[in-house]
Amino acid sequence: MATTNTHLTTPTKTPSTNSSSLSRKHQNNPSNSRFEAYNRLQAAAVAFGEKLPIPEIVALGGQSDGKSSLLEALLGFRFNVREVEMGTRRPLILQMVHDPSALEPRCRFQEEDSEEYGSSVVSSTTIADIIKSRTEVLLKRTKTAVSSKPIVMRAEYAHCPNLTIIDTPGFVLKARKGEPETTPDEILSMVKSLASPPHRILVFLQQSSVEWCSSLWLDAIKEIDPNFRRSVIVVSKFDNRLKEFSDRWEVDRYLSASGYLGENTRPFFVALPKDRNTITNDEFRRQISQVDSEILHHLREGVQGGFDEEKFRPYIGFSSLRDYLESELQKRYKEAAPATLALLEQRCCEVNAELDRMDSKILATSDVAHLRRSAMLHAASISNHVGALIDGAADPAPEQWGKTTIEEQAESGIGVWPGVTVDIKPPNATLRLYGGAAFERVMHEFRCAAYSIECPPVSREKVANILLAHAGRGGGRGLTEAAAEIARAAARSWLAPLLDTACDRLAFVLGNLFDLALERNHIRDSEYDKKNGDMDGYVGFHGALRHAYNRFIKDLAKQCKQLVRHHLDSVTSPYSQVCYENDFQGGFGTSVTSCFKFNQVSASPFYLDLSDCGAPSRDETTIDQENIPPEKNVQQTTPGKVAEAREALKESHMTVPETPSPDQPCDLVYAGVRKENVNCNEIGPRKRISRMIKNTENLRVQNGGSLLFGNGDCGSRSGSAYLEICSSAAQHFARIREVLVERSVTSTLNSGFLTPCRDRLVLALGLDLFAVNDEKFMDMFVAPGAIDVLQNERQSLQKRQKILQSCLNEFKSLARAL
Repeated sequence: MATTNTHLTTPTKTPSTNSSSLSRKHQNNPSNSRFEAYNRLQAAAVAFGEKLPIPEIVALGGQSDGKSSLLEALLGFRFNVREVEMGTRRPLILQMVHDPSALEPRCRFQEEDSEEYGSSVVSSTTIADIIKSRTEVLLKRTKTAVSSKPIVMRAEYAHCPNLTIIDTPGFVLKARKGEPETTPDEILSMVKSLASPPHRILVFLQQSSVEWCSSLWLDAIKEIDPNFRRSVIVVSKFDNRLKEFSDRWEVDRYLSASGYLGENTRPFFVALPKDRNTITNDEFRRQISQVDSEILHHLREGVQGGFDEEKFRPYIGFSSLRDYLESELQKRYKEAAPATLALLEQRCCEVNAELDRMDSKILATSDVAHLRRSAMLHAASISNHVGALIDGAADPAPEQWGKTTIEEQAESGIGVWPGVTVDIKPPNATLRLYGGAAFERVMHEFRCAAYSIECPPVSREKVANILLAHAGRGGGRGLTEAAAEIARAAARSWLAPLLDTACDRLAFVLGNLFDLALERNHIRDSEYDKKNGDMDGYVGFHGALRHAYNRFIKDLAKQCKQLVRHHLDSVTSPYSQVCYENDFQGGFGTSVTSCFKFNQVSASPFYLDLSDCGAPSRDETTIDQENIPPEKNVQQTTPGKVAEAREALKESHMTVPETPSPDQPCDLVYAGVRKENVNCNEIGPRKRISRMIKNTENLRVQNGGSLLFGNGDCGSRSGSAYLEICSSAAQHFARIREVLVERSVTSTLNSGFLTPCRDRLVLALGLDLFAVNDEKFMDMFVAPGAIDVLQNERQSLQKRQKILQSCLNEFKSLARAL
C-alpha cells in the first residue's frame, strides 16, 4: 500500500488483498459512514459549484485503452458505457455505494443544477441514453464541443465497492465527423484541468500493446504529476501480451516497467472479458474472476520459471486494482476529514454572511434614504478613483488594463489622423498606458500629427483670384496679404479635422477610466472588507451611473471641440496679427530668422520615451520619426527652397506692387501694355489709376526695368511671384500652426478635459442621478421583477446553507466517532 502522506504514491508495498471484503462486512462501519458523508458533500459541491478539495479518483486514458470496460467491472454490471464514450463530451462522476440489500443495481442521476437525485433507473440502455441526451442538450445550449460540467450518477449495488470515480472523455488524435478540428485539444485541456487539483488520484490506463517509450499520452500525465506521486498506472488488455513471454526474466522485466515510470512506481496489470454478448450480471462478474485466474495460471505455468510473485502478484488482476483503489480512497477520506471539517465551517460562515447581505439588500429596497446614501458614496468613490487615475495611479495593473496606441486607435474606431499621410509614431506607443499617461501620449501624438501637415499646394488660378482681389488697396502689401489669406484658408481646412480627432481620442481615453475606477473600487473594498453600502446587485443603478459618466465625457468633448474651433477661428481671422508678429511692417519677407520660428518648438517641454528601444539620438529621431516636431532652440529653414528663402530676404527691402501676377516673374499680367496705355483706364477714379501707375513704376524699377506683370523674358530671374507667395503662405501656415498647437490647444484641452474630471465629475454625476424625486430614483433599484430576482437568490443561498450545514453536522459526528 502507498505511504500515508497527503499525495498518493503509486504503491511500492503489497496492498492488502482483503481490505474491500473487510470494509463490506457490515454497512454501518466508520468507513461506510465516511464514504456516505463525502458522497453527499460531493453532490452538494457539484450542485452549487463549490470548490471543495474532496478526495476523488479521476480515470484518464486514450480512446480504446479499456477505460470504459474498467468502469463497468468496478460497478459489477454493464450499462453499455462503451457505446456512449465517443457520444459524450462531459465528465461522468460515478458514486458507487456498496449496499448488500441491493441485489439489482439501483442507479439515479443527480438533477442538473440541483443537489437532488431523480428516480431510480434500472435498464442499462436507459442509463446510456440519459448520459448521451444530457450531453447533447448541454453542448447545444453552450454551443461548445466539450464541457467540464459533470454528470453525476449514483449506483447502489451489492457487488460494487464504496468508490467514487470521475470518468473523463477519452483522448483522441482526430475529431470525429461533424466536430470542430479543435476537439482533441479541447478534450486534452479539459482533462488536464480536471486532473490538476492535488487532492485527486489519477488512474491512467494504457493498453499493453503500446510500449512505454512510444506512449501517446504518458507525457500529458507527466505534465500533471511529474513524479507519479498521486498516479496509479494501469496496463489494460494485459492478456494480449502474455503470449510474448517465454522466460521468467522477460516477464519480470516487463512487469517492473523500469526506465520509464521510475523505480518506485509499480503499474497494475489488468485484463477483462472480451465477450460483449448480452449476459447476466452474475455471468459478467464470473467472467471477470475467470480472466484473473487464467492470467495468473499462464504466468505460473505457461512461462518457464514463472514470475516473481512476491514482488508482482499484488499488482496483477482486476481484483487487486479494485481493492487497492477502495482502500486508498478510504485512507484519503480519513486523512482529509479534519481539513474538510474546517473548510466546511469556513464555507458555512461565508454563506451565512452572504445570506445576511442578501437580507440587507432586500430590506434596503424599501429604505430610500439608505439607498441614496449608499449610491452617493459609491458615485463619489468612483469619481475619486477617476481623479487618481488621471493624476498617475498605477493600479490596477497597466499590463492588463492599459492599451497601446494601436489598440486605442482600433478600439476607438479612429485609426488615422485626417489629412496625415505619414505614419505617426509617438514615444511610448508600444507601452500599455491609461489615465493621465495615455492622455499625454495622445496629446503628443496630436502634436506630431499637426507638425506633419504642411501648407498644401495652391493653384495659380487661386493665387490670381486672391491677388487681384487686393488690387488697388495700396500700402504695398498685396503679396503679404494674399499669402496670409492662403495660409488662413489652409489652416481652417486642414487643422480643424485634426482638432476634432484629438478631442475624440482624448474622450475615448477618459471614457475607459470608468471600468478602471470600478476595478480600483472593488479592490479597495476587498482590501478593507467593506460590506456597508454594497451596490453590486443593482444593475439598473450601475447602468445609470455608467450612462451619466459617458454623457459627462461626451459633453466635455463637445465643449472642447467648440473651444479649440474658437481658437482656430481666432488665429485665422483677417484681424489676427499672428502672421505678422515680430515683423511685416516693412512688407513681405523682412526676416525669416526673426519672424518664422515655427520649427523651433518641441512637442512637449519634457516628454520621455520609455519604450524598449530607448531614447534615440537626434539623427535617429529625424530618420525614424520624421513627423515628430523638432526640439526648441534648433533653427530650421522654413519649408520651401533655401535659395528662394534667401532670395526673399534679398528682396525684403523692395516695394511690392499691389497687384502682382501669380504667373511669370518678369512681366505684367496685362501682356504688352505700355505705360501710355494706362490712360485707357480713365473710366475709373483717377486717384486709383494714378496709384496703380505709381506702383507699376516702382515695380519696374525694382525689377531692373521689366514689369512683373508682363510676358517678356523669364530667364533673367530665378524666383517668381507665384513661388514667393507659396513660400510666404507656407511660413504663415507654420506660424498659425505653432501658435494654435503650442499656445492655445494644449492648455485648452488640458483644462477642458482633465480639470472638469477632477473637480466637477462628482457634482455632475450627483445632479444627474440624485437630483430627482424618490419615485424616479427608485426606478434604478426596483425594476420590474427585481424583488423576485433577489428573493430567488435568497432561496438559493438558504438551500446552500442548509446543505452545507447538514454536511458540517455529519462530519462533526463522524469526527467524534473517529
